[in-house]
Amino acid sequence: MTAPRTLPAPHDTPLDLGGRTALVTGAAGGIGHACALRLAAAGAKVRAVDRDAAGLEALAAAAADLGGAVEPHLLDLTDLDAAESAAAGTDVLVNNAGLQLVRPIEEFPPDVFHTVLTVMLEAPFRLIRGALPHMYGQGWGRVVNISSVHGLRASAYKSAYVAAKHGLEGLSKTTALEGAAHGVTSNCVNPGYVRTALVEKQIADQARAHDIPEERVVSEVLLQDSAVKRLIEPEEVAQAVAYLCGPQASFVTGASLVMDGGWTAH
Repeated sequence: MTAPRTLPAPHDTPLDLGGRTALVTGAAGGIGHACALRLAAAGAKVRAVDRDAAGLEALAAAAADLGGAVEPHLLDLTDLDAAESAAAGTDVLVNNAGLQLVRPIEEFPPDVFHTVLTVMLEAPFRLIRGALPHMYGQGWGRVVNISSVHGLRASAYKSAYVAAKHGLEGLSKTTALEGAAHGVTSNCVNPGYVRTALVEKQIADQARAHDIPEERVVSEVLLQDSAVKRLIEPEEVAQAVAYLCGPQASFVTGASLVMDGGWTAH
């Protein structure tokens, strides 16, 4: 039997990512923006990946104001080879980028379905593939996949998003099983509806799909199954990501950290 591992008390272990490189996709806004700032505040050099140049520059400026280091990396994740190359040398990988379209299956454009699966499932695979050799070589790495309550539950009219998030859950678990012997953890964070531009853009689509006024969408559709009747803030998700990168979470792998306000308690 191996000797028990002694860890410092939680109050003695602030997140310290000094000397580490973190890559965050979809970093120009929303959850990605909050994660990039949180990891930079912990001392990581953050590669901020997005196709929104202005958003990346604003992020870099915000990080600099806080004393953090963010390196903007303009990249369209449908360029899978470039995505894999961008992940080389990464210590912490946060797969966050996503897109959404709300349509019934029979009206869902096949090209959009393909793009959603490419950005939200195939690109994370390629990014993980690019990051693991460095992580394995040093015996330490953190992969955090921003999944969703929709990685665990389905909603009507979101076939591509739900399929991608369910696939991401499986990819994350497989990464956890393969990476455990190399000091690499892989987990999902599963928020409900977060106060982001992605959610705000859904409201009109949801109103059309459910044939109700836009002002009723948040309470009657988005938060219908949530016991906590509010949107989650991006910074709350970023704190969950930070926890999974810290020493207290070294035994947490292959897990889905649910932040859904009680949605999946039904």
